[in-house]
Amino acid sequence: MTNKKLQAKDLIHIGIFTAVYFVVFFACGMLGYIPILFIVLPVIVPIGTSIPFMLFLTKVKKFGMVTIMAIILGLLMFATGHTWLPIVTATGCGLIADIIFKAGEYKSFKHTVLGYAIFSVWPIGAMLPLWVMRESYLEYIRVSMGQEYTNMILSLTPNWSVFILIGAAFIAGIIGAYFGKAVLKKHFEKAGIA
Repeated sequence: MTNKKLQAKDLIHIGIFTAVYFVVFFACGMLGYIPILFIVLPVIVPIGTSIPFMLFLTKVKKFGMVTIMAIILGLLMFATGHTWLPIVTATGCGLIADIIFKAGEYKSFKHTVLGYAIFSVWPIGAMLPLWVMRESYLEYIRVSMGQEYTNMILSLTPNWSVFILIGAAFIAGIIGAYFGKAVLKKHFEKAGIA
């Protein structure tokens, strides 16, 4: 009978893979200095981070590991100057993804695809201030990035666009799951890492 409680080894895996995921996430986020790429970050991030996440899933065998990773990611976003909203979206998406992965007993690829697609929506929390705190957030962008950048962001983010971005992030998560799995199979399984 396997132990269902999280062990020190599980926490180490969470720490390592959260750090790797966040580095890749941050690298993708740097593209946001270009206004059009800032808007499509919810599509870029799930594909870019799919490799470390799919590798992480090869180590996940217990409920809670994905949720803990998500909470840490939300807290890291908060610590790096974002609002509290990524903590909420990360925790919610991480918990739902965790439930889906567990339902597939951490082996079902169908559950992996759906779980990662849900998980991939969490970064929207970093962009939500564009719609829920619009005036103050646009002023923050104007001060840090300039008026021209702010005008471009304003024109690219009508109220309805948040729903498009959530859907796009979900679809990018599906693509990312297949991409990450393919890379794992080609490189990491051969090396005996996954």
